[in-house]
Amino acid sequence: MNFKLLLPSLLLLVFTPAFAGTLSDATGLVNRFDIETDGYVFEIITTSNFDVQEIEFDKEQKQISLHLVSSLENNLGEIIIPRNLLSGNFTFYLNDQDFYPKIKTSERIAFITLNFTGSGKNTLDVIATNYLEGVDKLNGTENDGNVTGEENSSLEGGGCLIATATFDSELAPQVQQLRELRDHKLLQTKHGSDFMKAFNNFYYSFSPQVADMERENPLFKEAVKIGITPLLLSLSLMNNVNMDSENEVLGIGASIILLNVGMYFAAPALIVARFSKR
Repeated sequence: MNFKLLLPSLLLLVFTPAFAGTLSDATGLVNRFDIETDGYVFEIITTSNFDVQEIEFDKEQKQISLHLVSSLENNLGEIIIPRNLLSGNFTFYLNDQDFYPKIKTSERIAFITLNFTGSGKNTLDVIATNYLEGVDKLNGTENDGNVTGEENSSLEGGGCLIATATFDSELAPQVQQLRELRDHKLLQTKHGSDFMKAFNNFYYSFSPQVADMERENPLFKEAVKIGITPLLLSLSLMNNVNMDSENEVLGIGASIILLNVGMYFAAPALIVARFSKR
């Protein structure tokens, strides 16, 4: 059983009934921009339900300007910036007005979550206090200046957009549970890390739109909550077992897959079959 391919497929089947419809192809747009500066190349990654048409970088001002175009009133997005490009304290301006997005940082990236209203064209300015801080240490050599964000974004993971919208806070126990499972279990093994890379590409193709729909429609939000609760309960089991080896990750992952197949498909099918015979 190929755990890396089967689990994303299962989650697709699990989530689709709750969404009750095909999501727009414009949902979860992923853009990658290369920033060349002082002999280095850095990659900035954006995931959003709006289009990031262009990024401008000013090394003197330690500033990144993102030119955005949205067809929606409620806009959600995430930005991953390598911290060896810009770091320290960040200041944000949206259309020249003070803006206060959520930001989390690790040793290697700054992860910025955007949530704002207004369709049409917008400009987001991101200004930092540090530029190329510790770049030689992180890269290992000045001659190897290619620094990409793809591995960081895949392994560090992004925000749990659907769970956050469902439970109203990134600090909700259910959201913290998912984050702990990702950071302290899955990312500690190669199979788990490979899975997170595949899953992130899948998850961010629809999660911004779903989270937006939840905020606009309380009934849909409750439907999503009901739909994902069994999945969350099953995943909580993984936080209570040891997964220190590759074989344990594969074995426990396969068991969780079978458990969810039983809950979401086998059990409903048996109920339907039983009532259809009456």
